[in-house]
Amino acid sequence: MSNIINNRSEILFLYDVSFANPNGDPVDENKPRIDEETGINIVTDVRLKRTIRDYLAEYKGMDVFILETRDESGKLRTKDDRISDFGSNDDIINKCIDVRLFGATTAVKDKTMTLTGPVQFGFGRSLHKVNMTYIKGTTVMPSQSGNSQGTFTEKYILPYSLISFYGIVNENAAKNQNIPLTDDDVDLMLEAMWNGTKNLMSNSKMGHMPRFLLQVVMKEKNYQIGELNKRIKFVHNVEDEELRDIKDGRIEIKELIESLNANKGKIEKLRYAVDERAVFAVDGVACDFGDVVKDFPVEKLGF
Repeated sequence: MSNIINNRSEILFLYDVSFANPNGDPVDENKPRIDEETGINIVTDVRLKRTIRDYLAEYKGMDVFILETRDESGKLRTKDDRISDFGSNDDIINKCIDVRLFGATTAVKDKTMTLTGPVQFGFGRSLHKVNMTYIKGTTVMPSQSGNSQGTFTEKYILPYSLISFYGIVNENAAKNQNIPLTDDDVDLMLEAMWNGTKNLMSNSKMGHMPRFLLQVVMKEKNYQIGELNKRIKFVHNVEDEELRDIKDGRIEIKELIESLNANKGKIEKLRYAVDERAVFAVDGVACDFGDVVKDFPVEKLGF
């Protein structure tokens, strides 16, 4: 492969949910995950990776290793079955884009693979407190024979949550483990983050929208700015729990831009996508993101 990654890069991704459950906790009635001390909504990195994997498999037709598959009788296939689909560890790595991105751990019979993925994300966190809402309804059909009426349905949702994720693409993790991660793989991952979020259309996930995606490609080796997600704020004039839409506030990026400018000599280029409804500000003044980074080599991502 001719375009194996050589540069480290950092990723900042913002998306929001409206009257949906961004990441239910299966051991707590599938409620949205909320930090009880701060009221902040939490989304696991596993949820984001699931979005990416599903998009790459379903919409791009790519081989994905961590994927729910069933046999002809409808029974879930095992990890051993999945390994047999591809063959050797090298075959799995070369064929499966999610293994090249996120690594994998398998220990089945005589086949063991432990790879730390070159791409790692921290937990996503909302940029404001959220208000969990309990919704109850009814179904038309009875749950079982002998019942004459439908049953009650119930679910927990968030009226609104603007969530930020931070990640790193580590070229050394790829090189040291002989993982042939390419720039094309990373491009497909970025597309999957953006378009895959739009395509979350299940009952609990309808209402997701990507708002901002930034990739900071470094030219200095073994270096990253770090914590890009902590350099932005969602500034608004209503109480946190009253937020309902991205237009209810502005994404304050003053600290982010200051950090980029302070590291300008170490940055090769910026790549970004912006949703047209997102409003950015620098020190309270509305701005166009492209205008405030015009002194950098810039590529606007066209998904």
